[in-house]
Amino acid sequence: MPNDDVAALTPLDILSRYWGYSAFRECQLEIIESVLAGYDTVGLLPTGGGKSITFQVPAMLLDGLTLVVTPLISLMKDQVDNLRDAGIRAACLHSGMSRPERRLTEDRLNLGKIKILYISPEKLARKEFHADLRRWNVCLIVVDEAHCISQWGYDFRPSYLGIPVLRRLFPDAPVLALTATATPAVVADIADKLDMRPGYHTFSRSFTRPNISYIVRLDEDKPSRMLRVLLNTTGSAIVYARSRRRTVQLAQLLIDAGISADFYHAGLDTHDKTEKQDRWKNDEIRVMVATNAFGMGIDKPDVRVVIHYDLPPSLEEYYQEAGRAGRDGRESYAVLIAATPDKALLTRRLNDSFPGREYILMVYERVCNYLGVALGEGYDKVFEFNLTGFLATFGLKPAPTVAALQTLTRAGALEFDENFNSRSRISIVMQRHELYELDLDTLTDNVLQHILRRYTGLFADYVPIDEVSIAAGVRCTPQQVYDSLLLLSRMKVISYIPKSNMPFIYFPTSRDLPRHVEIPRSVYEDLLERARKRMEAMRSYVFDNPRCRVQTMLAYFGEHDSAPCGKCDCCREISAGRRRRDTAASVDDAIDTLLAENDGVISLGRLRSAFPAHLDEALDNLRRRVDNGSMSVTGSEFRLS
Repeated sequence: MPNDDVAALTPLDILSRYWGYSAFRECQLEIIESVLAGYDTVGLLPTGGGKSITFQVPAMLLDGLTLVVTPLISLMKDQVDNLRDAGIRAACLHSGMSRPERRLTEDRLNLGKIKILYISPEKLARKEFHADLRRWNVCLIVVDEAHCISQWGYDFRPSYLGIPVLRRLFPDAPVLALTATATPAVVADIADKLDMRPGYHTFSRSFTRPNISYIVRLDEDKPSRMLRVLLNTTGSAIVYARSRRRTVQLAQLLIDAGISADFYHAGLDTHDKTEKQDRWKNDEIRVMVATNAFGMGIDKPDVRVVIHYDLPPSLEEYYQEAGRAGRDGRESYAVLIAATPDKALLTRRLNDSFPGREYILMVYERVCNYLGVALGEGYDKVFEFNLTGFLATFGLKPAPTVAALQTLTRAGALEFDENFNSRSRISIVMQRHELYELDLDTLTDNVLQHILRRYTGLFADYVPIDEVSIAAGVRCTPQQVYDSLLLLSRMKVISYIPKSNMPFIYFPTSRDLPRHVEIPRSVYEDLLERARKRMEAMRSYVFDNPRCRVQTMLAYFGEHDSAPCGKCDCCREISAGRRRRDTAASVDDAIDTLLAENDGVISLGRLRSAFPAHLDEALDNLRRRVDNGSMSVTGSEFRLS
């Protein structure tokens, strides 16, 4: 356990004591000192740049609890395990924990025995959890993957909009926002959305990763190019594709070629994801072919190659995904394979992501009809939504239809939830004292009382439940339990998310006529324009043959004075061209010298001995002289005319 008497220790002392490092990386100490001085702070550090140290070190020096908001449970678990191994009292709270685990963690928090607590942004939506937080003396608020709070960013997540409640709960605690990918506009939006105080500090380490060679290969035969890259490199690799089906196809292609590979995408169940991820991390398989669901939060430093088989829609996503190569600082490669059709494909994806307003309103009307929601009805109701059946019924394409549902969600006309639930979950939304005033039928009251006795943490978060076991305890059927839970949900006693293999549609307002459904400019045209600029930047990076790939990316992220990397395919081509020009010039000078020394005659044998390494260049030079009439050739001799 760490020594609580740290008043005389410096950040470097903490770094050395718990992590064994003798020095900080670039920008880390500046961020730490800003936080310790009480300033709200934005930290921009590239993937693998040591973001965690910037809050873990001050957490050990501050008196109180450091609260870390992060979107990934797997990342929480890895971080907590690593901190505990270092002797630091860390914990996390998430919906996948067992009741004993949750109870033990909350008891330790109440006793002040935790220094760092990881939570998901969704937990902040629960008011009961706010009451718990007030007891825990939060002294530092950390927002990881902070770009997710900005609608101008590439990975906006509505759940992040609940984070500013922490500023109201703990007005004196500094806020530290961390991200690896953000343009200047997104940084400003992060500070605004998190209610950062005037005078907040921003620290940015260069986005360059000098150990990564960024390479673009234009090739109409993408599968063959991918195989050549992997066969000519060694070490662990990731291949990113944009569809689940393609991950399966490419993995099989690699296996057939004798390369150890597997596939990974969001449609796999949790067990399969964990098993595949562990096999790859343990080097049991070399190549993981995956959608962008794979990679964030996975701590594997020795990835030597990251291949993008399909083009990402933005440089932010490309930089984030390519940056999973070479986190150990060793030489690594980020290879993007593009073909001519990819130019049009980027535009088509953009159009699919932002279908026209008429299409969006048509989808709204057909969803209401499909679910049987009449005009003026539907308020506060939740419906299972068979997306596949809906698409088939109306002959609609998946991509623009899902995009239309997402736009309607942002506009507040409905809420489309794509998250499938392998287990039912509930949480109590009513205050404890209000439960005693409920007038329930006997069965529903028995179901509620059984749940309150059996499950803990219901007032703080969603808790997984099993309707069959509840039915056995109450001595009724699972259908009766289901009906009782739906009744309690309608009465605003609980929030109930049934087990389902289908998405949900929730109506926050009653159904309206399509012409009265308002889609604000901020959730459509503004986002479309931002997405178009990101797409154009991505297309330019790939197809416009810039002077340097890294310079192009750095300029996009606001670094306009960087030097060429010297390692990307563009820099290598420029260097090769310069060497060819230098060689041609030196060959030309050498031939002039030979002609002067040999009375204007050079034999083929003399040429071979004079240019053992550049005979082809010398012959080309002499042929050009013959063609322009300054020399003639007789047998095996070249002679000045």
